[in-house]
Amino acid sequence: MYRIALCDDETAELDKTEKMLEDYLKNRPDKELIIERFENVEELLYLVGEKNYTPDIILMDIYMPRKLGTDAARELRAMGNNCKIIFLTTSREHALEAFGVDAAQYLVKPVEPAAFYSVIDRFLEDIGLERKKFLLFRIDGKIKRISLNDIVFCEAQGKKQYLHLLCGEKPLLHLTMTELFTMLSPYSEFVRVGVAYIVNLRHINSMNARELSLDGGGKVHLPRGAYKILKEQYFRYYCEI
Repeated sequence: MYRIALCDDETAELDKTEKMLEDYLKNRPDKELIIERFENVEELLYLVGEKNYTPDIILMDIYMPRKLGTDAARELRAMGNNCKIIFLTTSREHALEAFGVDAAQYLVKPVEPAAFYSVIDRFLEDIGLERKKFLLFRIDGKIKRISLNDIVFCEAQGKKQYLHLLCGEKPLLHLTMTELFTMLSPYSEFVRVGVAYIVNLRHINSMNARELSLDGGGKVHLPRGAYKILKEQYFRYYCEI
Protein backbone atom coordinates (compact mmCIF):
# COMPACT_ATOMS: atom_id res chain seq x y z
CA MET A 1 0.00 0.00 0.00
CA TYR A 2 1.37 3.39 -1.03
CA ARG A 3 0.07 6.82 -0.06
CA ILE A 4 0.14 9.53 -2.73
CA ALA A 5 -0.75 13.19 -2.06
CA LEU A 6 -1.87 15.46 -4.90
CA CYS A 7 -1.47 19.18 -4.30
CA ASP A 8 -2.77 21.76 -6.79
CA ASP A 9 -4.94 24.85 -6.38
CA GLU A 10 -6.93 23.95 -9.52
CA THR A 11 -9.58 21.24 -9.19
CA ALA A 12 -9.38 20.38 -12.89
CA GLU A 13 -5.65 19.66 -12.60
CA LEU A 14 -6.23 17.47 -9.55
CA ASP A 15 -8.87 15.59 -11.55
CA LYS A 16 -6.42 15.00 -14.42
CA THR A 17 -3.67 13.72 -12.16
CA GLU A 18 -6.03 11.48 -10.22
CA LYS A 19 -7.39 10.07 -13.50
CA MET A 20 -3.85 9.25 -14.66
CA LEU A 21 -3.23 7.39 -11.40
CA GLU A 22 -6.50 5.48 -11.77
CA ASP A 23 -5.53 4.52 -15.34
CA TYR A 24 -2.09 3.53 -14.08
CA LEU A 25 -3.68 1.08 -11.61
CA LYS A 26 -5.82 -0.60 -14.27
CA ASN A 27 -2.79 -2.43 -15.66
CA ARG A 28 -1.10 -2.97 -12.30
CA PRO A 29 -3.43 -5.06 -10.11
CA ASP A 30 -0.54 -5.75 -7.72
CA LYS A 31 -0.32 -2.07 -6.73
CA GLU A 32 -2.53 -0.43 -4.09
CA LEU A 33 -2.62 3.35 -3.78
CA ILE A 34 -4.29 5.69 -1.32
CA ILE A 35 -4.78 8.96 -3.20
CA GLU A 36 -5.43 12.15 -1.20
CA ARG A 37 -6.11 15.58 -2.69
CA PHE A 38 -5.11 19.01 -1.41
CA GLU A 39 -6.18 22.29 -3.00
CA ASN A 40 -4.39 24.20 -0.25
CA VAL A 41 -0.68 23.63 0.31
CA GLU A 42 -0.96 24.92 3.88
CA GLU A 43 -3.28 22.03 4.76
CA LEU A 44 -0.73 19.55 3.45
CA LEU A 45 2.08 21.19 5.43
CA TYR A 46 -0.05 21.24 8.57
CA LEU A 47 -0.86 17.54 8.36
CA VAL A 48 2.77 16.60 7.77
CA GLY A 49 4.04 18.88 10.54
CA GLU A 50 1.39 18.30 13.19
CA LYS A 51 -0.46 15.08 12.42
CA ASN A 52 2.33 12.72 11.40
CA TYR A 53 1.00 12.51 7.83
CA THR A 54 3.64 10.70 5.78
CA PRO A 55 2.79 10.28 2.09
CA ASP A 56 5.20 8.19 0.05
CA ILE A 57 4.94 10.50 -2.97
CA ILE A 58 3.72 14.08 -3.34
CA LEU A 59 2.63 15.25 -6.79
CA MET A 60 2.68 19.03 -6.49
CA ASP A 61 2.10 22.02 -8.72
CA ILE A 62 4.76 24.72 -8.48
CA TYR A 63 2.54 27.73 -9.14
CA MET A 64 0.05 28.11 -6.28
CA PRO A 65 -1.40 31.36 -4.93
CA ARG A 66 -0.16 31.34 -1.31
CA LYS A 67 3.16 29.56 -1.72
CA LEU A 68 5.31 28.19 -4.51
CA GLY A 69 5.59 24.43 -4.56
CA THR A 70 9.37 24.74 -4.23
CA ASP A 71 8.94 26.77 -1.04
CA ALA A 72 6.52 24.16 0.31
CA ALA A 73 9.04 21.44 -0.51
CA ARG A 74 11.73 23.37 1.37
CA GLU A 75 9.45 23.43 4.44
CA LEU A 76 8.77 19.71 4.13
CA ARG A 77 12.50 18.99 4.07
CA ALA A 78 13.02 21.23 7.11
CA MET A 79 10.43 19.12 8.96
CA GLY A 80 12.52 16.04 8.23
CA ASN A 81 10.14 14.69 5.58
CA ASN A 82 12.06 12.85 2.86
CA CYS A 83 9.19 11.62 0.69
CA LYS A 84 9.55 11.68 -3.09
CA ILE A 85 8.30 14.97 -4.55
CA ILE A 86 7.25 15.19 -8.18
CA PHE A 87 6.59 18.68 -9.50
CA LEU A 88 3.95 19.05 -12.21
CA THR A 89 4.12 22.48 -13.80
CA THR A 90 3.56 24.48 -16.98
CA SER A 91 7.07 25.98 -17.03
CA ARG A 92 10.68 24.82 -16.79
CA GLU A 93 11.59 28.06 -15.01
CA HIS A 94 11.94 26.49 -11.56
CA ALA A 95 13.59 23.22 -12.60
CA LEU A 96 16.96 24.06 -11.03
CA GLU A 97 15.33 25.22 -7.82
CA ALA A 98 13.20 22.08 -7.73
CA PHE A 99 16.23 19.83 -7.65
CA GLY A 100 17.74 22.09 -5.02
CA VAL A 101 15.01 20.89 -2.63
CA ASP A 102 15.70 17.27 -3.58
CA ALA A 103 12.72 16.86 -5.88
CA ALA A 104 12.60 13.40 -7.38
CA GLN A 105 11.16 14.47 -10.73
CA TYR A 106 10.04 17.57 -12.64
CA LEU A 107 7.32 17.00 -15.26
CA VAL A 108 6.04 19.73 -17.55
CA LYS A 109 2.30 19.86 -18.29
CA PRO A 110 0.61 18.47 -20.26
CA VAL A 111 2.19 15.32 -18.90
CA GLU A 112 2.45 12.36 -21.23
CA PRO A 113 0.79 9.32 -19.58
CA ALA A 114 3.58 6.93 -20.63
CA ALA A 115 6.24 9.14 -19.03
CA PHE A 116 4.08 9.57 -15.94
CA TYR A 117 3.55 5.81 -15.56
CA SER A 118 7.26 5.15 -15.96
CA VAL A 119 8.10 7.62 -13.20
CA ILE A 120 5.51 6.17 -10.82
CA ASP A 121 6.71 2.62 -11.55
CA ARG A 122 10.29 3.58 -10.77
CA PHE A 123 9.47 5.43 -7.58
CA LEU A 124 7.19 2.73 -6.19
CA GLU A 125 9.91 0.17 -6.82
CA ASP A 126 12.44 2.42 -5.04
CA ILE A 127 10.08 2.93 -2.10
CA GLY A 128 9.43 -0.80 -1.86
CA LEU A 129 13.18 -1.42 -1.55
CA GLU A 130 13.57 1.39 0.98
CA ARG A 131 10.77 -0.05 3.11
CA LYS A 132 12.74 -3.24 3.51
CA LYS A 133 15.55 -1.30 5.12
CA PHE A 134 14.04 1.73 6.88
CA LEU A 135 11.03 2.89 8.87
CA LEU A 136 9.80 6.42 9.50
CA PHE A 137 9.31 7.56 13.10
CA ARG A 138 8.24 10.87 14.55
CA ILE A 139 11.06 11.90 16.91
CA ASP A 140 11.43 15.32 18.56
CA GLY A 141 8.73 16.78 16.32
CA LYS A 142 10.36 15.62 13.07
CA ILE A 143 9.93 12.62 10.83
CA LYS A 144 13.15 10.61 10.92
CA ARG A 145 14.16 7.62 8.85
CA ILE A 146 15.68 4.84 10.96
CA SER A 147 17.53 1.87 9.51
CA LEU A 148 16.07 -1.42 10.72
CA ASN A 149 19.58 -2.70 11.35
CA ASP A 150 20.25 0.25 13.68
CA ILE A 151 17.41 -0.78 16.02
CA VAL A 152 18.84 -3.05 18.74
CA PHE A 153 15.68 -3.26 20.83
CA CYS A 154 12.59 -1.33 21.87
CA GLU A 155 11.61 -0.83 25.48
CA ALA A 156 8.43 0.21 27.26
CA GLN A 157 8.90 2.27 30.41
CA GLY A 158 5.48 2.95 31.82
CA LYS A 159 3.53 4.68 29.05
CA LYS A 160 6.69 5.65 27.16
CA GLN A 161 8.36 3.62 24.41
CA TYR A 162 12.06 3.96 23.59
CA LEU A 163 14.18 2.83 20.66
CA HIS A 164 17.66 1.66 21.61
CA LEU A 165 19.92 2.31 18.61
CA LEU A 166 23.38 0.99 17.76
CA CYS A 167 24.82 4.50 18.05
CA GLY A 168 23.74 4.65 21.69
CA GLU A 169 20.85 7.06 21.17
CA LYS A 170 17.55 6.29 22.88
CA PRO A 171 14.80 8.33 21.18
CA LEU A 172 11.33 8.51 22.73
CA LEU A 173 8.43 7.43 20.51
CA HIS A 174 4.85 8.63 20.77
CA LEU A 175 3.46 5.19 19.95
CA THR A 176 1.99 2.36 21.99
CA MET A 177 3.96 -0.88 22.17
CA THR A 178 1.24 -2.54 20.09
CA GLU A 179 1.54 0.12 17.36
CA LEU A 180 5.32 -0.20 17.40
CA PHE A 181 5.19 -3.98 17.07
CA THR A 182 2.69 -3.66 14.21
CA MET A 183 5.31 -1.60 12.35
CA LEU A 184 8.14 -4.02 13.09
CA SER A 185 6.42 -7.41 12.93
CA PRO A 186 6.61 -7.74 9.10
CA TYR A 187 10.39 -8.06 9.56
CA SER A 188 11.31 -11.50 10.84
CA GLU A 189 14.27 -10.30 12.91
CA PHE A 190 11.98 -8.46 15.36
CA VAL A 191 10.27 -10.47 18.08
CA ARG A 192 8.20 -9.52 21.09
CA VAL A 193 9.73 -10.44 24.45
CA GLY A 194 7.16 -10.18 27.20
CA VAL A 195 5.09 -6.99 27.27
CA ALA A 196 7.98 -4.54 27.66
CA TYR A 197 10.43 -5.39 24.86
CA ILE A 198 10.80 -5.89 21.13
CA VAL A 199 14.21 -7.34 20.26
CA ASN A 200 16.18 -7.44 17.01
CA LEU A 201 17.47 -11.03 16.80
CA ARG A 202 20.42 -9.86 14.71
CA HIS A 203 21.81 -7.99 17.71
CA ILE A 204 21.73 -10.77 20.30
CA ASN A 205 25.25 -11.61 21.51
CA SER A 206 24.27 -14.20 24.08
CA MET A 207 21.29 -15.34 26.09
CA ASN A 208 20.42 -17.40 29.12
CA ALA A 209 17.25 -18.03 31.07
CA ARG A 210 17.58 -14.68 32.87
CA GLU A 211 18.76 -12.12 30.31
CA LEU A 212 19.88 -11.21 26.81
CA SER A 213 23.19 -9.52 26.07
CA LEU A 214 22.89 -7.24 23.03
CA ASP A 215 25.15 -5.26 20.70
CA GLY A 216 26.04 -1.89 22.17
CA GLY A 217 26.08 -3.27 25.71
CA GLY A 218 22.32 -3.40 26.20
CA LYS A 219 20.73 -6.05 28.38
CA VAL A 220 17.14 -7.27 28.51
CA HIS A 221 15.86 -9.17 31.53
CA LEU A 222 13.70 -12.06 30.39
CA PRO A 223 10.31 -12.66 31.99
CA ARG A 224 9.50 -16.13 33.28
CA GLY A 225 8.96 -18.62 30.46
CA ALA A 226 10.31 -16.32 27.72
CA TYR A 227 13.68 -18.01 27.26
CA LYS A 228 12.45 -21.22 25.63
CA ILE A 229 10.24 -19.38 23.11
CA LEU A 230 12.94 -16.83 22.32
CA LYS A 231 15.59 -19.51 21.80
CA GLU A 232 13.32 -21.27 19.28
CA GLN A 233 12.65 -17.98 17.46
CA TYR A 234 16.37 -17.22 17.37
CA PHE A 235 17.39 -20.56 15.85
CA ARG A 236 14.48 -20.56 13.43
CA TYR A 237 15.45 -17.11 12.19
CA TYR A 238 19.08 -18.04 11.59
CA CYS A 239 18.15 -21.30 9.93
CA GLU A 240 15.88 -19.51 7.47
CA ILE A 241 17.99 -16.53 6.41
